[in-house]
Amino acid sequence: MSRILHNRLRSSLKKSTAWSCFDKRAVAFSIWTGKSMLLYKPIDPINIPRRKYGMLIARAVRGVLKIRYLVLGGAVGGGMTLNKKYSEWKDGLPDMGWLNDLLPDNDQWNRFTTTLLDAKDRISDQLQIGRELTLTLAADPRLREAGVERAAELRAWLAQRYEDAVAAAAANNTEPAPQKIQNNLQSRPAPTSTPVRGSAEDAAAYEKRVHALQEEVLALQARYQRELQRLEQENRELRQQNMLLRQGRQPPPRKLKRSLIDMYSAVLDELSGWESGEAGRLPRVVVVGDQSAGKTSVLEMIAQARIFPRGAGEMCTRAPVKVTLSEGPYHVAQFRDSSREFDLNKESDLADLRKEVELRMRNSVRGGRTVSTEVIAMSVRGPGLPRMVLVDLPGVISTQTVDMAADTRDAIKQMTRTYMDNPNAIILCIQDGSVDAERSNVTDLVSSCDPQGKRTIFVLTKVDLAEENLANPNRIRRILEGKLFPMKALGYYAVVTGRSRKDDSIQSIREYEERFFRSSKLFKDGLVTPSQVTTRNLSLAVAECFWRMVRATVEQQADAFKAMRFNLETEWKNTFPRQRELDRDELFERARAELLDQSAEVSAVAAAAWERRLQDALWTAAKDRVFSGIYLPAAAQAHDDVDKFNTVVDIKLREWAERELPTQSVLAGREALREEFAALMARAQDSDPVYEPVKREAVEEALRRHTWEERAQDVLRVLQLNALQDRCVASRADWDSAVTLMETALKEKLTAVHEELKSLTGPGFREKWLYWQSPSEEQQRRGEVRAELERLGSSRPSLAHDEVVAVRDNLRRRGVEVDNDYIRETWKPVYLKHFLERAQTRARDCKKSFYLYSQQNGTEKECCEVVMFWRVSATLKTTANALRQQIGNREAARLDRDLREVLDEMAGDPELKKKLLSGRRVELAEELKRVRQVQEKLEEFIEALNKEK
Repeated sequence: MSRILHNRLRSSLKKSTAWSCFDKRAVAFSIWTGKSMLLYKPIDPINIPRRKYGMLIARAVRGVLKIRYLVLGGAVGGGMTLNKKYSEWKDGLPDMGWLNDLLPDNDQWNRFTTTLLDAKDRISDQLQIGRELTLTLAADPRLREAGVERAAELRAWLAQRYEDAVAAAAANNTEPAPQKIQNNLQSRPAPTSTPVRGSAEDAAAYEKRVHALQEEVLALQARYQRELQRLEQENRELRQQNMLLRQGRQPPPRKLKRSLIDMYSAVLDELSGWESGEAGRLPRVVVVGDQSAGKTSVLEMIAQARIFPRGAGEMCTRAPVKVTLSEGPYHVAQFRDSSREFDLNKESDLADLRKEVELRMRNSVRGGRTVSTEVIAMSVRGPGLPRMVLVDLPGVISTQTVDMAADTRDAIKQMTRTYMDNPNAIILCIQDGSVDAERSNVTDLVSSCDPQGKRTIFVLTKVDLAEENLANPNRIRRILEGKLFPMKALGYYAVVTGRSRKDDSIQSIREYEERFFRSSKLFKDGLVTPSQVTTRNLSLAVAECFWRMVRATVEQQADAFKAMRFNLETEWKNTFPRQRELDRDELFERARAELLDQSAEVSAVAAAAWERRLQDALWTAAKDRVFSGIYLPAAAQAHDDVDKFNTVVDIKLREWAERELPTQSVLAGREALREEFAALMARAQDSDPVYEPVKREAVEEALRRHTWEERAQDVLRVLQLNALQDRCVASRADWDSAVTLMETALKEKLTAVHEELKSLTGPGFREKWLYWQSPSEEQQRRGEVRAELERLGSSRPSLAHDEVVAVRDNLRRRGVEVDNDYIRETWKPVYLKHFLERAQTRARDCKKSFYLYSQQNGTEKECCEVVMFWRVSATLKTTANALRQQIGNREAARLDRDLREVLDEMAGDPELKKKLLSGRRVELAEELKRVRQVQEKLEEFIEALNKEK
């Protein structure tokens, strides 16, 4: 029994062990697949899902680790592949090491740069020495003659040395030079091609000669290459322009490079007419002298053209003429504000130029003046002209004629002194040599402005006449030595500017001048040095002095303008921190834009708003005529007779519509336009008050010019006559509006009558007790007459004779003496007050009578006054509708056109803009703009001047 139990127990143990192993594999499979292999044994719902999630996470981590190895392996392999490819590409490049042998190193570049700078300094020093030597030779004729002799000896020595070198080369070289020269810097002639003749020194000389020829050929080829590139560039530009022209487009204008003197002249133009204090005193050549002393002739000789008009014994120069001289390929003249160029080689253009100068001078002296301060600016360009700016001023006179203005002499002196007071101005003092020195007026004026003579150049004209007339030529020598006139100068010059014949050309005058000085006894006797004569020497000396003065002062003037700009900008930031710096032109353009926008909004106004505004304007224009010319006369004539009242009203309304109402309607339409413009300007929230005067002036001027179409009045007349024919009030609203219009008119008129009576009879009870007012004697008498008339109780517009007598007798009993006219004059406002009060009562009664009126089909006669006011109201409403259509269709556009014309005219009137746009804000912005412009142009000029140095 025990054995049996033992066997069974052992077999059960074996089975349990096998089952346990099977359970482990089944559980793992179930976790992996989510299914159970033990059909007879259920899976634990608590432990198995938790293990499932953990295994999923472990598998995800294992996959990520595999990706890491793949990425790292790919990066390492790709880097090795790229390195290998780069090494192969580098090995395939050609060897560029030969460039290191050709290019210089840093030390060589530094030595080469230092050598160039030293050469530049040595050349500058040599040029300065040459200029000083030239000036010394020009000043001393003996040194100049010695220099000429030395130059001739040097030239002969060089010629002899050249001939000796050529003879030696011919003796050493019996064979001709090679016909073909290799074009290569590194090429060397082969040993076999080098001719061996004579010694080794001859061979070295021959080699040097070959190298020199090679360098010359290379330089020539480089020059030809540059020229070829320039021609190719011009060819491309011409092709481009040709293509644009074929396509119908204009090529863009090429920006021309301005010359240095033109840039300087632009700065002076900016400063013209502007008093800038110490700043802005830039150098210029001021030509001054007595009248007919030859100022204009000297300037023409310098400009090499007869550009100014001539007068037979009368004043020609009436305004300052600024002439900018510059060098150019063509001899032309041009005004600053014009694009036309006058060819000075053509006599027709010269004549036109002189006429234009004369016309501009005459236009500048309008208003009874003889001379003007308005500057006429022109430029003259031509070959060989000196670069400088000259200002030709009117000649100083000692006696003024009857056809001149009373202040001509003082005005010329003041103008001349203003230009000469500039401490940087070069004074070109012109003195007539044919008259006595004691008759000169300009020398004292010049000496008072420049007593030391540091910027004055004295010019003696008409020396040929002086030599003929003077018995003592030593007088001319004393003048040119500065010992005769009580003034000092930098230099003294003698010129001959013509033979008193206006048809002579500049070339003939110059030839005559040279012949005169060659044959003049002034030179033969050694009284005058050659450097002191001819306009050629004069122009060179003036130009040199001008540019010396410019280079010495332009930096200082630029600093002055920079300081002025800083001060103005600081003032603007402190005074107007939140506003832009807008000058007059910019403010005017903003006002123009806003005004035109507001004008465009007129056509966008609603029709109902237009009709309300037009009806108000029409009633304001017509109410006096309706009340005083139609209603009151009809009521006075009818005297409670309704039929007669209606008849009189019909007649007067028709007369009014045929004669006055169309014109009044047009005036009312214009007034409505004015009010609408004023309302639009008032609604502009962001409008700047500084240019409101411009807008207001433009609108008022446009409205003054605006005229309504004439045919519009005919159309209005027809519409108004048709509207007045309708006597039937169709609706209760129309009836109420007519009653309201009548009550409003009666109330306004009654208020005016009360004011009139108050002024006639004095203050009332309230004014007497509250404001301590008392009537005058005349007012007391008027009050007595008014009280007596009130007691009379008459209802007629005019008093009968017996009524007037009764009133006068009653007043006499109370001690008041008045005549009949006095009583009738007082009765008019008294009667009118009573009539208006009764009319107000009738209007209130008629307000409730529309039902009765409609039941009688308009034949009810009690409210005929209301019907009259309704007819007037309907006519004005029809007129307002027609005016609104006319404004929308025609008149708004015509007014806008008139407004644009007014604005265009105002834009071209600087004086009007200055008057309308005023105040410190505008003045400060104007100064800032001008200072900036001058400073920018000065800096541009200084930069160009430094480049030229």
